[in-house]
Amino acid sequence: MAYKDLQAFIKAIEKAGELRRVGVELDRHLEIAEVTDRVSKSAGPAVLFEKVKGSRFPVLTNAFGSVNRMNLSLEVESLDALAEHIETFLEIKKPGGIIEKLKLIPKLAKMANIFPKEVSSAPCQDVVYTGDDVDLSILPVLTTWPGDAGPFITLPLVITRNPETGTRNMGMYRMQVFDKNTTGMHWHKHKGGAYHYYLAEKRGERLPVAVAIGADPAMTYAATAPIPDEIDEFIFAGFLRQSPVEVVKCKTVDLEVPANAQFVLEGYVEPGERRREGPFGDHTGYYSLADDYPVFHVTALTHREDAVYPATLVGPPPMEDCYMGKATERLFLPLIKKQLPEVVDMNLPLEGVFHNLCFVSINKRYPGQTRKVMYALWGLGQMMFTKAIVVVDAEVNVQNVSEVLWRLGNNVDWRRDIVVVEGPTDALDHACPLPHYGGKIGIDATKKTPEEGHHREWPDALAMSPEVKDRIGAIWKSLGID
Repeated sequence: MAYKDLQAFIKAIEKAGELRRVGVELDRHLEIAEVTDRVSKSAGPAVLFEKVKGSRFPVLTNAFGSVNRMNLSLEVESLDALAEHIETFLEIKKPGGIIEKLKLIPKLAKMANIFPKEVSSAPCQDVVYTGDDVDLSILPVLTTWPGDAGPFITLPLVITRNPETGTRNMGMYRMQVFDKNTTGMHWHKHKGGAYHYYLAEKRGERLPVAVAIGADPAMTYAATAPIPDEIDEFIFAGFLRQSPVEVVKCKTVDLEVPANAQFVLEGYVEPGERRREGPFGDHTGYYSLADDYPVFHVTALTHREDAVYPATLVGPPPMEDCYMGKATERLFLPLIKKQLPEVVDMNLPLEGVFHNLCFVSINKRYPGQTRKVMYALWGLGQMMFTKAIVVVDAEVNVQNVSEVLWRLGNNVDWRRDIVVVEGPTDALDHACPLPHYGGKIGIDATKKTPEEGHHREWPDALAMSPEVKDRIGAIWKSLGID
């Protein structure tokens, strides 16, 4: 069964030996972050800090910080198996003939129970503060690095509607707490929430916003997933859960939020209003630069009586968000392969912090195919931010970074095998000479052929004969080397 709420997920990971409780009182200013950083770097468990200085609410960190916890969060044994179902979900289209309609019936039957279900009352509204009673200081919002401009909410589910079409969007954008009832809204111009704000601003209208903190794990992951704009993240979460997300109407804005969230912030962003936000110690391992962003005005703060505040710490890898990124890599690889059939596998290494590095193996059949793959990847959604793409042959295991670097060092002529292009870059990329725009590199580390102008003999890679490997494998234990 789907996790009803974050509390159910906490019980599940604790039962699996993936949670540690800390009873020592720690400060939300840096101390909890330092503990979390040490745990993350050692591939440790989720941590529930039960005594937080100045707050009655416990803090949960590193909840998604391992392969096993990512599997547990989505209730699957294998992300690759779930990937096949996601491919089906995203590709359902109106059938043509009767045969196609009949084939679609079993698929639709599985989709019948994934649409949001509205309820009249909800745990997330056990306690309600509105107007002058709103005070964000009751939340144990963490300050995670010494140079941060202040405390930042790091796992918010930010919910908006397109002011022209009514289409809902849910994304995850950090929020610096400015004072008792305002925060920054750090949505990048490439994101759905920022597009909704852009449309509202053109119309001279304020944009209603709701922020859920601590929904069930499938809902939290859905907010980070690179799904097409026309697909509602609430429905996608219902698909991942195989159970509808219960939602409740907000108290002060015309939006719905997950009924079982821990905290909900309701409010709006005004057209034309900006405030300096940042710096913030980010997943790049550097402080992202301060800049002007919209201001979120909080008109209501609601929460559960038994609320737990979830937070993530980002910084030099490996960190919790790396495992969420790896989940996206595995879950959406089949869709990439659908559009690029020559792709065998792809690896977004942890060291590349999502957008900096992409290793991809292909079945290469013709000259120029590597460049075709590079250009196509740069044209796919958030892959447009990828700074370096390395293409290797099908037999190379791209999950083995050492093997990729070995091929890179041996198979590349730097005058012939690189391509440098310009295009959109991630807003957090401080190396670009201009915000949001800069250079990317593609590297062809595949075997070269005469058709590509390489007329010298290409040598075979070293490999022992299978017969000898089998023989030594059979007697290995008797050698006493281990």
